[in-house]
Amino acid sequence: MKDLVKGKRIVVTGSSSGIGWETARLLSEQGAEVLGVDLTKNFDHVEELYRADLSDARAIDALLDVLPEDIDGLVNNAGLPPTQDASKLLRVNLIGLKRLTRGLIPKLADGASIVNVASLAGFGWPQAVDAIKAAEHLDFHNVDDFITRWNVSSEGGRSYFFSKEALIAWTMQNRWTWRDRGIRMNAVSPGPVDTPILGDFLQTLGARAEEDRKVMDRPGTPQDIAPVIAFLLSDMTTWIRGTNIPTDGGMASNILCNMHGL
Repeated sequence: MKDLVKGKRIVVTGSSSGIGWETARLLSEQGAEVLGVDLTKNFDHVEELYRADLSDARAIDALLDVLPEDIDGLVNNAGLPPTQDASKLLRVNLIGLKRLTRGLIPKLADGASIVNVASLAGFGWPQAVDAIKAAEHLDFHNVDDFITRWNVSSEGGRSYFFSKEALIAWTMQNRWTWRDRGIRMNAVSPGPVDTPILGDFLQTLGARAEEDRKVMDRPGTPQDIAPVIAFLLSDMTTWIRGTNIPTDGGMASNILCNMHGL
């Protein structure tokens, strides 16, 4: 993978910890100029750090104003775990992510790559299509009504699952949106990953998480995920568009085999 992203200017949200930190480290090691975005002040492996609250529309708009031109990649990694308030979680994981991405398009270079960090939690998106369609016009001002209408509260982690379901669908929907400029969008879907928020998932999912742990040989690590993100940011993947890559130790395949009796 050496030098696949050399000379590229890449924005990584949630760059201060976990998958974002490891992605920034790997990209920087490979010669990219990494611009980090996070609320936590951590300058590791970033050329510049922009502190921004991605649950706040004004903060996102201010961030868009100060980010430079000629950006070759955007990694939408920042996100809240399922223990968080549903309203804030959806603002960060979905609404804010979309606002930042759309707002950054004019500053992206032709041929740029957008990588959304989704989750195995979004696997069931086909069963949530009606809610996903309803969320197409979801904004900061109407999120609470949406939560009530579509029953995507924090109970049982539903708000988190929905945010990732909608993100996978949005990735597929934008397979050709910016094709005239060569800008592509893809997603990676990690399974359980050993990061500071793994405990939040175990707390929320309870028995389901315990069952997953019995099937898996081990939790993933940020080092398992970051190379896939870097690959999608490289010029080797210009023909991959609107794709979600499971990076989950085989969990998505296990679910599919069980569903279809294989």
